[in-house]
Amino acid sequence: MSQNSKDHVKQAGTSRRGFLKMAAVAGGMLGFPGFSQAASSQPGSPGIIRTSSKSGRPSITIAGYPFDRVKGLVDGKVKVEGCDTRFEVSSIYKLNAVAMGGDQKWEVQEIGLHPFMLAYANNHFRDYTLIPVFPLRTFRHKSMFIRTDRGITTPKDLRGKTIATAGYSQSSLTWIRGILQHEYGIKPEDMQWIISIKSSDKGTVSKNESALPEGVPITFGPEGVDESELLVAGKVDAVFSAKEPQAYIDGHSKIARLFSDYRQVEREYFTKTGIFPIMHAVAIRQDVAKKYPWLPEAMFQAYSQAKQQMYRALQDLGWAMISLPWIGKELEDTQEIMGKNFWPYGIEPNRKALEALFQYSYEQGLAKRKLTVEELFHPSTLKLIEV
Repeated sequence: MSQNSKDHVKQAGTSRRGFLKMAAVAGGMLGFPGFSQAASSQPGSPGIIRTSSKSGRPSITIAGYPFDRVKGLVDGKVKVEGCDTRFEVSSIYKLNAVAMGGDQKWEVQEIGLHPFMLAYANNHFRDYTLIPVFPLRTFRHKSMFIRTDRGITTPKDLRGKTIATAGYSQSSLTWIRGILQHEYGIKPEDMQWIISIKSSDKGTVSKNESALPEGVPITFGPEGVDESELLVAGKVDAVFSAKEPQAYIDGHSKIARLFSDYRQVEREYFTKTGIFPIMHAVAIRQDVAKKYPWLPEAMFQAYSQAKQQMYRALQDLGWAMISLPWIGKELEDTQEIMGKNFWPYGIEPNRKALEALFQYSYEQGLAKRKLTVEELFHPSTLKLIEV
């Protein structure tokens, strides 16, 4: 990044607000089991930005999942220009909680996109700014599970049915409802919703979700019963879940995916819409971005470099390093449909997906107003493109 580009970055001018006392909700994906926290060495906190004793440069802690696309940042092989970094592994539950209701100890972190949107739109949360890097995204047709004895064979058969979910305002569920409405004409109010207080992945769901819409029939399930148990007991007709419910994993004879060939359906969805649904983004604390206005662009470039390493690894050694026997063919098929850079960063390649989620959130009665790209993302990153 040139000095000239640094000099022309517009600083985010909002001041840091107090911590929000709100329940953290999963940002489109339930936590990965078995992820331990990396050892922490005096992590940063708002207003305190450490400098390296050796280099004198700012010392930045990045937190998130150790996906293959961020491996270069995890192992330190990709450097962030202008600062020293360390990577701390964490789950989305903790990432959201630390940013929106905790001590905000990480200068840069992965965050659930929709929970961030709701905090921004509904609670005037301004402590962070986003950069157009999206560590987690996934198609969501795979995330609808049904009882096979309820006459459900197409999405239109969901009208009038009862759906269980572990939570309601997650990124994943907002995408599912948006897809059902815009692709199949099924609105949220066309179904009955039961929010289970317990999740079959052993998580606990808070009754204090920050946004529940009016006009949609929503109730909370019984204490101690998860969404999978509701489906097995026949109390609901379907489950919408970011992760497979336990009954599906166990091979229950009367539980199946709504879309049995979800891979083909999702490919057709992308071909039609050009949307690759986004679950997580990368956030930078506003006090850090204000003190180091070149950092948002530097982080964008570093994440992009790490992703390029992933592409090269898939192309060169994916067949050997990944245990799936036809990984090479899968890569070829993906690139044929989605392009060589099938996991793009930057605003323009992702504007359609972002604006779709903004629309879904607003029309589903979750966000109080329809958000824009320009207000959520740091000004210096709006026109960045990958090279």
